[in-house]
Amino acid sequence: KPNCIILAISPANQDLATSDAIKISREVDPKGERTFGVLTKIDLMDKGTDAVDILEGKAYRLQYPWIGVVNRSQADINKNVDMIAARRREREYFANSPEYKHLAHRMGSEHTGKMLSKHLELVIKSRIPGIQSLINKSIAELEAELSRLGKPIAADAGGKLYMIMEICRIFDQNYKEHLDGIRPGGDKIYNVFDNQLPAALKRLQFDKQLSMENVRKLITE
Repeated sequence: KPNCIILAISPANQDLATSDAIKISREVDPKGERTFGVLTKIDLMDKGTDAVDILEGKAYRLQYPWIGVVNRSQADINKNVDMIAARRREREYFANSPEYKHLAHRMGSEHTGKMLSKHLELVIKSRIPGIQSLINKSIAELEAELSRLGKPIAADAGGKLYMIMEICRIFDQNYKEHLDGIRPGGDKIYNVFDNQLPAALKRLQFDKQLSMENVRKLITE
């Protein structure tokens, strides 16, 4: 996802050109704007070889500097070497190594954590305006939908009766405003009652359906 930080971890004792992490990161982040390269197993490289060219960005350049780390070995894990001791040995390794001591200030797991935290903070700050805009848009859309749905319907009988009476009152007010010319369409209503309704009643031919005696009875009662 565009908001994610990519941690491309590759072992130093293998060919970087065949690294799956680098290959995948290039596919999803071709500009390298959110990819951090981490080189592990530096202490396990063959004698006479080093990873200086990679860490200095000469062999494979990334937008952010490569970071080298030295993790606990399986033997250290078996001996229950804790993380505090492992981090201390890692710092000592880079500080005392002739090949890497000039890079020691930006090597190690602790530096990796600080770099990622700092970058994540920058990413969050840059995304906040967009997130706020998205939240405000969602709020406006939900408020508009709630407005269209109207007020919530009460669950009790008294509340329901009040809601019905309120709807009738609003209908009566709107209907009156149409007749008074405040709202458009009043002339159409008058036309229905003055012309269309009488004509429709005449076409019904009540005398064929009901006897005049029954009609008089209904009217008088």
